[in-house]
Amino acid sequence: MSNRFNNIWIEKYRPKTLNDIILTKENRNFFSSIKDEIPHLLFVGPPGIGKSSAARIIVEDIMKCQYLYINASDENGIDTIRSKVTSFSQTKSIDGKIKVVILDEADGISAEGMRALRNTMEEYSARTRFILTANYKHKIIPAIQSRTQSIDLTPPFNDVVNRMVEIVKQEKVKVDADQKQNFIELIKQYSPDIRSIINNIQKASVTGEFILSSKVNNTTIIDNIHNHIQSKKSLKLRKYLIERESEFQGDYHSLMKQYLNYVYESDLSVENKQQYILTLSEYMYRYVHVLDKEICAFACWVALENIY
Repeated sequence: MSNRFNNIWIEKYRPKTLNDIILTKENRNFFSSIKDEIPHLLFVGPPGIGKSSAARIIVEDIMKCQYLYINASDENGIDTIRSKVTSFSQTKSIDGKIKVVILDEADGISAEGMRALRNTMEEYSARTRFILTANYKHKIIPAIQSRTQSIDLTPPFNDVVNRMVEIVKQEKVKVDADQKQNFIELIKQYSPDIRSIINNIQKASVTGEFILSSKVNNTTIIDNIHNHIQSKKSLKLRKYLIERESEFQGDYHSLMKQYLNYVYESDLSVENKQQYILTLSEYMYRYVHVLDKEICAFACWVALENIY
């Protein structure tokens, strides 16, 4: 059993070349056309779809150019832009090629930082290009959006399924006929987050056989979430969910996503649906940035209760 975790699958199967990335036909054609130069690029889409990997593949595998990588969720202030980004951008590369700045999770850059970045992108575009990644495109100011070519890297679902099948075959994981539907449901639940899909498939395959003891769609749990919120018992809902974390693998983000879909299909009034969806989307965004995921989800249930 221990050998199953000697290799962390998300690292083992992290894309390293263009062929490794799951792309739409249109996006693959675009990537294939890259040679020695690119426009400023903005890669958008949910976490875990390969935005950062795609940016690194462009600079390391395709262009083979000098580049600067910054995790903008950690270094998000104007000082980073001035001291690191601008300093790197204003000098010519050693080999005469275009240089590239990768700003990962650029939607976390401060407002002042984004304004400074806009000026740097414009002033040094002759020698330096920028690749920004963002989970939320609307968090990038319009002045930067207009200077970049935006590409949604959300992968096609069928291609994701095919890649997961390839992985379990390569890992020699057995998937019995009675588990095939659970396998597909797991992919649906976490899609398009490829990283989470791979993590959870590895977790369910620790014995060398893919096994999920309960259905992934958590229909009963979602029903109970809705009933607790409707009856204004969100405080009791927390205890209920903590006791059942093993049933949804403690993934509150996916639980909120499933509840959002549940609300959309429900018989709630249009006004309530809109308020629910806006509230859920806000807490799903916060979820990415907080330390305690369960408390964030709990706050979401309380906020939803107060809509009624």
